[in-house]
Amino acid sequence: MDDESGSLEERIDALLNTEKQMRNLGDVSGTRKAVIEILELCFQAAQWKILNEQIVLISKRRGQLKQVGQAVVQHAMQYIDKTPNDDTKIELIKTLNNVSSGKIYVEIERARLIKILAKIKEEQGHISEAAELMQEIAVETFGAMAKTEKIAFILEQVRLCLDHGDYVRAQILSRKISPRVFEANTSKEKKKPKEGDSIVEEAPADIPSLLELKRIYYQLMIRYHSHNNDYLEICRCYKSIYEIPSVKEDPTQGIPVLRKICWYLVLSPHDPMQSSLLNATLEDRNLSEIPHFKVLLKQLVTMEVIQWAALWAMFKDEFDNEKSFLGGSLGDKAAEDLKLRVIEHNILVVSKYYSRITLKRLADLLSLTAQEAEKHLSDMVVSKALIAKMDRPLGVISFQTAKDSNEILNSWSTNLEKLLDLVEKSCHQIHKETMIHKLALKA
Repeated sequence: MDDESGSLEERIDALLNTEKQMRNLGDVSGTRKAVIEILELCFQAAQWKILNEQIVLISKRRGQLKQVGQAVVQHAMQYIDKTPNDDTKIELIKTLNNVSSGKIYVEIERARLIKILAKIKEEQGHISEAAELMQEIAVETFGAMAKTEKIAFILEQVRLCLDHGDYVRAQILSRKISPRVFEANTSKEKKKPKEGDSIVEEAPADIPSLLELKRIYYQLMIRYHSHNNDYLEICRCYKSIYEIPSVKEDPTQGIPVLRKICWYLVLSPHDPMQSSLLNATLEDRNLSEIPHFKVLLKQLVTMEVIQWAALWAMFKDEFDNEKSFLGGSLGDKAAEDLKLRVIEHNILVVSKYYSRITLKRLADLLSLTAQEAEKHLSDMVVSKALIAKMDRPLGVISFQTAKDSNEILNSWSTNLEKLLDLVEKSCHQIHKETMIHKLALKA
């Protein structure tokens, strides 16, 4: 063993001398060949400690060429999967990470090393440590990294933050990805880089396609918005997944997503965006595959009071079965929020047909007590979903909007103009009839 180690050291020393000569001559290919032979010797001899030492030594040589430093890191990365145990693997990754730290020409390799190390930490159960490691790297500034690899790296950062429960940082990281990037036309031929442009590396084989990354992105966003029970944003995320051609054209994938879109549309508070999505979904031809949900959405569009008891009896089984479909259950508060949305819909319907109504009559229409009806009405007024005033001593609710002085004056002015116009027309008709009568008398 001593003879082997002695022989190894002698051969390394000889190659280091060769490397020095080539480096001083500025021979990139010769220097690269010498250092790679050193790494191969250490790997073949399974001397992992010596390998780490040689990587550090080569990178610190005076006037070391950038191309050689890059070659050392790239070649040594091939040994990561061939290490005998996790401790050796982590030690090698840390050595390469230290060597590549602060060097732009190996920033992509460093990002990949950190990703591998974070995966090991995650498998060991250290989620917070893995998340912190990934946050050290800002891949959005890497000009030479492929777009898909950048997106995949940021999505991994977001996923680890969500697993760690750091929702604020997950949101900040997710904003580094613009949803428009997924709409790019990948079928176009890539333009050849002009002289002076930075060359973008090809993404590794294990990086998903752009459309698959789009699906992963919106699945992570669904996890984030589910934490805040933001139903409309969850619906929009499912809508974006549904628009992926492979999902929309395959009923086994598209129908479960469409079910989720319908449920979250119903659970979303009424606003222009929700109304627009609701009408767009009703026009979807695939909705005919799930007629129950078409009926549900039509009830929301129709300006008629919905009876909660009848609605819940019809859809309770579908609601409970949703946990067995894509995305799992709709959340702990979903059933309560569904009832709340039905009440809000009914109040909006009443406001369309009545300008004034008693609180008792409103409570009867909503199938609620007077106190509950007053609470829900007040909540809608506070959230600016509805304009209403209530005379509590009389128990009368007015849905008319209050007009300011300018609107009142404009209304009076319009009414006067109409009145004068009618008077003028009446005078004209009287004068006409008089002239006709006079002609008749003369005849």
